[in-house]
This record gives sequence, C-alpha cells and structure tokens, in this order.
Amino acid sequence: MNPIQTNGSPILVFAGGLVGAAGVALSAAAAHRGGAFTGTAASFLLMHAPVFLAVGLIGANRYLRVGSLVLLAGLLLFAGDLVARDFLGSKLFPMSAPIGGTLLIAGWLAVAASALMRRQS
Repeated sequence: MNPIQTNGSPILVFAGGLVGAAGVALSAAAAHRGGAFTGTAASFLLMHAPVFLAVGLIGANRYLRVGSLVLLAGLLLFAGDLVARDFLGSKLFPMSAPIGGTLLIAGWLAVAASALMRRQS
C-alpha cells in the first residue's frame, strides 16, 4: 500500500519538494548576491520542507494536515515578504511578514494539538 494514496497528502509532499527546492535556490542566491532577508527566508524554507514531506507521507490525522496547511500559508507569506524586500525593494504587502509569522506559530500549535486529538482520517 502506498501511504500517499491511502492516508497521506500528495499536495503536502509536492509542497515539501517545492519548499525544499526554493530553500536551496534562495540559499545560493543569498550566498552569491547577498541579502540577509533572502538568507533568512531560505533557512525557514529548508527547516519546514521536511515537515511537509513527513505529514504528506504519513498523513496522521486531519488536525495534523490542517496544521501543516496553516504552516504552509504562513511560510509562503513570511518568506515571500522577506524575498520581496531583497529582490523588489519593498514588502509583499503591509503586515505580510507578521501575518505569516503568526500563521507559522498557529500552525506549529495546531501540529502540537494534533497529538492530543483522537485518530481520524
């Protein structure tokens, strides 16, 4: 049985692959071009990529999957804002980094809470 087809989420596995690739690409960009914001964004992308892969492969429960999607939304806003600052010279939109950071915190709390929920698919 393939866990991605039974209990996992191919969307989260796909997101994990893209987030990991973006993290590597932005790490290279930060090293060659400079940009403290880009380096921070790369670090955040690389540290979250394994989370999406793991949850996407094992699935666990609905709460864990929802928490992972909240993490993904927060990561895209937070890292997107940092990259926009270095490459575009302006914020993604007002409050995008704080909103993204708040979603990251909420996502991690949802991941923690998922351990306390009964197993559901």
